Amino acid sequence: MSSESQEPSSLPSPAEQEDESKSISKKAAKKEAAKLEKLRRRQEASLVAGATSLSVEEDPLSSNYGDVPLLELQSKTVANIGDWTKIEALTNSLENQSVLIRGRAQAIRAVGKKMAFLVLRENGFTVQCVVQVQPNIVSPQMVKFATALSRESIVDIEGVVSVPNTAIKGATQQVEVQVRKLYCVSRAVPTLPINIEDAARSEIEIEKAIQAGEQLVRVNQDTRLNFRVLDLRTPANQGIFRIQSQVGNAFRQFLLSEGFVEIHTPKLIAGSSEGGAAVFKLDYKGQPACLAQSPQLHKQMSICGDFGRVFEIGAVFRAEDSYTHRHLCEFTGLDVEMEIKKHYSEVMDIVDKLFVAMFDSLNQNCKKDLEAVGRQYPFEPLKYLRQTLRLTYEEGVQMLKDAGTEIEPFGDLNTEAERKLGQLVLQKYGTEFYILHRYPLAVRPFYTMPCYDNQEYSNSFDVFIRGEEIISGAQRIHVPEFLEERAVAKGIDTKTISAYIDSFRYGAPPHGGFGVGLERVVMLFCGLNNIRKTSLYPRDPLRIAP
Repeated sequence: MSSESQEPSSLPSPAEQEDESKSISKKAAKKEAAKLEKLRRRQEASLVAGATSLSVEEDPLSSNYGDVPLLELQSKTVANIGDWTKIEALTNSLENQSVLIRGRAQAIRAVGKKMAFLVLRENGFTVQCVVQVQPNIVSPQMVKFATALSRESIVDIEGVVSVPNTAIKGATQQVEVQVRKLYCVSRAVPTLPINIEDAARSEIEIEKAIQAGEQLVRVNQDTRLNFRVLDLRTPANQGIFRIQSQVGNAFRQFLLSEGFVEIHTPKLIAGSSEGGAAVFKLDYKGQPACLAQSPQLHKQMSICGDFGRVFEIGAVFRAEDSYTHRHLCEFTGLDVEMEIKKHYSEVMDIVDKLFVAMFDSLNQNCKKDLEAVGRQYPFEPLKYLRQTLRLTYEEGVQMLKDAGTEIEPFGDLNTEAERKLGQLVLQKYGTEFYILHRYPLAVRPFYTMPCYDNQEYSNSFDVFIRGEEIISGAQRIHVPEFLEERAVAKGIDTKTISAYIDSFRYGAPPHGGFGVGLERVVMLFCGLNNIRKTSLYPRDPLRIAP
């Protein structure tokens, strides 16, 4: 499987294949929507009833707690945000100091009528707060108000930091906040569609419970995506998307340090950038158009525009094809294009240095996030070399043949063959990250430069993590007449890409580049089994919401 801008995909696990094979009919969808609407109305009624029951009780200390009125939330007064302390910053050094914190009520536990514990969460960090009756400060009604809060509500707490004698197991911060004031900024509905603790549970925990004769809730992938906002609050998902952010940051910072210029290319184009059937076609004011499968053509045109080295981080699109059960329709591409002096190995040199630097950055800067992901989805750290292994396609095919797997000499590797080769490379060379180059020309896009010594091969390469492709790249054809010839051979109407071809008529340097699937890099680095786990709001053949 080889194309310039990767569709970040992965075969689902058997359980996920079963889930996804049951496509929801319109009738079933309407039924589910009606059920959710009924639940929403019931929850709203419950909220009103709860608020009413609390408000009827008179309390001289009522100003120390309550729901913040809408008027106060409409930016009524200017406040110093420095008055708030981040939960992450709550440490022993703040003992006996008064703090103001805001977070989600992750857990609420009453201890009789005069005491309650609230665990507040902010950006993955949690602290235990104690609401205890105290004369002239905390009333029994305030304790009752605290215990009536719904989980995941946003609350402000003013209190004093204390350091308990024993370790706190249910929170990341090893201090407590003795609550003096408590205000609810935003109430969550009393009954959540999915519970955060259920969504955060690992398969190992579930299997152990089953073996012990217990029953734990398993939240499947479709349910997670239906209520993605809640699912994103789990520690693992917080980790996944912070890791993803670091991948993008490392990608950008490394390339900027190497003299690359960040560009932004159009996502609506007149002709297909890749060819084939996997194209989103649409009408643009009477003219045929399609969503860009990659920024490929405009990357090359920018090289002709004298930028020398360019990169882009942006959305790319692919429609349904023979792998619709596992391919996304929209994903994030990390794309690079650069002049080359003599050989396409210069592009592979950038890949080598870029990804070793990126992996080092993730291991160094995302330790807590990687641990959070590993607790729910256990995985082994990625094995990679300081200088990335490079094999020719022929060498890879020979390794597969020696292991008993027959491969068409000038065909592409299928997913099974790629994974098998990944295992063989790990066994022989001790790495899960490597480059395979000199691919057969027949399986590469029209703009790929053929090899000088054998026209059946090309100056192209793919890069793999854990036996799955993450990058496809090559030297480009910069001779316009030859480019036209190759486009026609691939069934592309040259009239739709005339501006692209013409750009090479004004003088174009030899150049090459590559495309990376951001979601796929994160998925494979973290050893995850489904690309939807690393797509913030996935778009696939069955999903366009939320």
